Amino acid sequence: MTTISDLSDDLVGEILSWVPFTSLIAVRSTCKKWNALSKNHIFGRETAARNQFLEFMIIDSRVCSLRLDLQGIRNEDEEDFVDPSMKPISIPNNHQVEISQVYHCDGLLLCIAKDNSRLFVWNPYLGQTKWIQPRNKFHKYDRFALGYDNNRNHKILRFLYDEENNESCRRTHIDVYEFSSDSWRVLDVNPDCDIIPFYLSGVSLKGNTYFFGQEVTQASKVTNIETCLLCFDFTTERFGPRLPLLFHPPCPSFETVTLSWVRDEKLAVLYNHYVTSEIIELRISTKIEPNAVLWSSFLTVDMSVVNGLPDDFSMYFEAKSFFIDEEKKVVVLFDSKVIETCRYQMAYIVGDDGYFKSVNIGVISNSQRKPGKLVCSSYVPSLVQLQD
Repeated sequence: MTTISDLSDDLVGEILSWVPFTSLIAVRSTCKKWNALSKNHIFGRETAARNQFLEFMIIDSRVCSLRLDLQGIRNEDEEDFVDPSMKPISIPNNHQVEISQVYHCDGLLLCIAKDNSRLFVWNPYLGQTKWIQPRNKFHKYDRFALGYDNNRNHKILRFLYDEENNESCRRTHIDVYEFSSDSWRVLDVNPDCDIIPFYLSGVSLKGNTYFFGQEVTQASKVTNIETCLLCFDFTTERFGPRLPLLFHPPCPSFETVTLSWVRDEKLAVLYNHYVTSEIIELRISTKIEPNAVLWSSFLTVDMSVVNGLPDDFSMYFEAKSFFIDEEKKVVVLFDSKVIETCRYQMAYIVGDDGYFKSVNIGVISNSQRKPGKLVCSSYVPSLVQLQD
């Protein structure tokens, strides 16, 4: 009698190519042959393409997968729009640890425990985790970044919180962890301007991590604040020069800037200002390197003239998470909303021509005052092996 282990590699590959990779852990338990094949080849690309966007979000101290298909938007009746699906993901060997921060790079997720007592790296595709011990005790305000050098050696950057100098990141202590040696070491390096604010995370792209920086100057009793972009290069293990953002604020404060990705190929930046809070500006990089950046205007939206805004929609909410779809010419903004006694994770799809669609993703905890945070967009699986 023929069994599933007798199927040819080509046929097994065809079957696995249609399995969502978040379900591969269950499929791998089917037989040893399927397990070995799925850990040496990346399957599920067809599913990923069909679903358009696979994101990870951190919601209620758990990592959740979010599938959001934008193919049906802008149709007259939008009957083709597929409701999003969001579900918590079981992380192997984490013993139900509550997660406070997650950083993404190259298909890997760096997860920080809520009490900041420990951290681990997780490959969702392979279902592997690696626990990492600190050089010294973690602080709840420590911040991290994940990247790799030109030889594809993966590393972790750690900003150690300094209670005596907690208003600035310009003179802080920085450690780096190397996967290859399984060890931490101290870096004698600092950016030439403040990384702001300390609780904001950077975005990793092509192995390097980009942060917002601020340069504060005083002239004739007037305080000038210039926001810029800073890159940490994991090959040289140095910060690059200040890179321009090219936004022109009406006054040098009360502004919101948020970083995101465009399919792991470009950076996207969202900007709005309290004085003109109804205006959202978005730009994407046409060139991005540690020492240089070029920007292209992607979208400028006046929310006051957008069609179909709910009556209770606030013009003053800060979009802490977003992603853009270049083909559809839309931005997806994430926020939360209370309806009666429940709090819901929301996605607001906004276009350049006044298009607006509100999407209810699902119920989240009422104790979570902040919306879920986007960890990565258009996730691409990785075959990087993690060995504890």
